[in-house]
Amino acid sequence: MNVFFEESGDFKAGSVLSQAGEAYQVELASGKRTKVKSKDVLLQFTSPEPGALLANAKSIVEGIDLGFLWEVAGTDEFGFADLGAEYFGANPKTEELAGLILALHQSPIYFQKKGRGRYKAAPEENLKAALAGIEKKKQQALVQAAYVEELKQYRLPDAFASIGLQLLFKPDKNSISYKAMVEACAELQTTPAKLMLACGGLKNAKDFHLSKFLLEHFPKGVGFPATPLPSLPENLSVAAVQAFSIDDVTTTEIDDAFSVQHLDANTVRVGIHIAAPGLGIQRNDAFDQMARQRMSTVYMPGDKITMLPDDLVQVYTLGEGQTRPAVSLYVDLSTQDWQIQRTETKVEMVPMAANLRHNDLDALVTEENLANDAGEYPHKAEIALLWKWAQVLEAGRMAKRESFGLKPEQNNRVDFNFYVEDDVVSIVRRKRGAPLDKIVAELMILANSTWGKLLADHGIPGIYRAQGGGSGGWAAKMQVRMVTHAAPHQGLGVDQYAWSTSPLRRYTDLINQWQIIACVQHGVTAALVAPFKPKDADLFAIVSGFDAAYAAYADFQTNMERYWCLRWLGQEQKRQVDAVVLKDEVLRLVEIPLIIRMAGMPAAARGAQVRLEILRWDELDLSVEARFLEVLGTETSEDLGDEAEDEMELVEDFSASETENVELTQATETEMTVAEEVKPDDEVQQA
Repeated sequence: MNVFFEESGDFKAGSVLSQAGEAYQVELASGKRTKVKSKDVLLQFTSPEPGALLANAKSIVEGIDLGFLWEVAGTDEFGFADLGAEYFGANPKTEELAGLILALHQSPIYFQKKGRGRYKAAPEENLKAALAGIEKKKQQALVQAAYVEELKQYRLPDAFASIGLQLLFKPDKNSISYKAMVEACAELQTTPAKLMLACGGLKNAKDFHLSKFLLEHFPKGVGFPATPLPSLPENLSVAAVQAFSIDDVTTTEIDDAFSVQHLDANTVRVGIHIAAPGLGIQRNDAFDQMARQRMSTVYMPGDKITMLPDDLVQVYTLGEGQTRPAVSLYVDLSTQDWQIQRTETKVEMVPMAANLRHNDLDALVTEENLANDAGEYPHKAEIALLWKWAQVLEAGRMAKRESFGLKPEQNNRVDFNFYVEDDVVSIVRRKRGAPLDKIVAELMILANSTWGKLLADHGIPGIYRAQGGGSGGWAAKMQVRMVTHAAPHQGLGVDQYAWSTSPLRRYTDLINQWQIIACVQHGVTAALVAPFKPKDADLFAIVSGFDAAYAAYADFQTNMERYWCLRWLGQEQKRQVDAVVLKDEVLRLVEIPLIIRMAGMPAAARGAQVRLEILRWDELDLSVEARFLEVLGTETSEDLGDEAEDEMELVEDFSASETENVELTQATETEMTVAEEVKPDDEVQQA
């Protein structure tokens, strides 16, 4: 005897070897033996052979008209044998009944299973809905196949035009567009980004990097809602100074300037003037909400996304020929020993005499020319005086650093400025620590330190950057962290450091400016009226949000600088380049700040100059491949620091593939903080 039975949702047939009570010992066609309970047996038969029965049953399934079978079944629950008699005739064959069972089991949209061998026809409404769904899937499959064919021909389907970026960065993985993209990429052995670029869904690799960033951080776009501008304050006194700023030629957010007044033969008063949008923007107003949402201006070579609307910036930027509100720090100095005699902070209107530009002055304002009183340029005497004082300020900071057990800062590093016009990039080497840079850096550090103390003395919180004195190992202690109370910044060599000098482009500085203005205008009662009171929970939330946004913006800037470095290679048709060894197999090109890891490169001393052959690069995944050619020299005039682990931090691999690409910072966090104060441009960034 043979049996046809159900086992774990599958149907099988075999020969009965023995029976013990309610169980059969059955041998399948494969030779495997299994124990079958009698309740699972649906058919008993003597012929045909079990294997032939299954083959015949599967053939019969193909000929069954499921629609007609559904009509024959009626609306009541039924057993398969009863339906078989209705469909096949009074005495259906065993293989016909087996085929019917398979058809019923394989058609859940037509028939609902109610038990062993028992079924019920699906309600008409359910059946129609299910059949419509199947037809829809068939049509979608056809559309998907058409999309795949178009993509394989490197043509962008019309339906992809409005969702191309979403497919790359935030896809609906259940959509036929996404499935078609994945299928086409698999067949072409490429990535979605490269396929979209080849099909014209992306203008270029820059569009890819920028769109990815914007979709994540600016999903609603980079524009600002129309908002009435605040009026300039009318009750402020006008300072008796002629201030000047020092910035790059493309800077538009001019938020710091300087002035020099001779009080007597041995005393001068230096003014450090910071644009005061804090007088017009109030906590929780529309402009504050805009600034808080962005936290900072976003920089990239050739472009930027400002923290505040351009029309508001124009009201408060310290533009040449304008008289603008400012928070001014006045420092009285003895020109005999350059010691500070007194300081005073004022909120006032400051006349701007000039906006000086690095591009015009760097070649003239050199240490040699300053020492010999050579060259002619605007505000020459004031710059010479500020240069002398800046050196004294730096020496004082270095002494303070050493008291913390730190080594002196290194100033003979190289910075790189990026200029982009009509997609043509210029990358200009610029030695850090040039006189104009040092003047700006030292005076900004002094202002931030002085105003940080002012806040602490008045008992109101601010946002400080601190370094050293933390817990954990040495590296953890020396991490720069943001706190809401005065704390030393050992790397800079100051007792406290509150970012306050860039309120047009950093939200932390705007907040600190509000607090500083409260100190100036209300004195000892400042703690009662300051926008942020001690232990204000919102201030802690702002610190956390700023840290996250600032880190994301910095990563984006680094990616875009690497992208423009690769563009520069193609633009200049560079195939052989010189590089300097930073550490082990990690090198940086001499002409541009492009970092390359050369796996398997012959051992070379740190700082050695080598020559490389550029083999290929990819502007999408930001990878670059090069081949070592020769060692050119064993030393470089550029300082690379004394401790690699302290001064060079490996960051995230740029490549989306297996290629390993490593970016290295060129300075400690301390040196980067100094560089932040001398940033020559809102749009042109230092590497």
